[in-house]
Amino acid sequence: MVQLHPQYITDHNGKKISVVLPIKDFKDMLEKIEELEDIKLYDESKKSNDPSIPIEEAFQMIEENRR
Repeated sequence: MVQLHPQYITDHNGKKISVVLPIKDFKDMLEKIEELEDIKLYDESKKSNDPSIPIEEAFQMIEENRR
């Protein structure tokens, strides 16, 4: 689990309006978000009835399109 150490910026009434995070916390949070996005895409692809191809074939197709 990501441990966050936020600092808050408040307006003149004390209402929290922004958050400041240490860069390490921010990077950790981005990494977790990307991981969750990958999991979501994987789950969506497993539910799909679209045909799939082996990864080696996909890489070969990509390389051929790059030429």
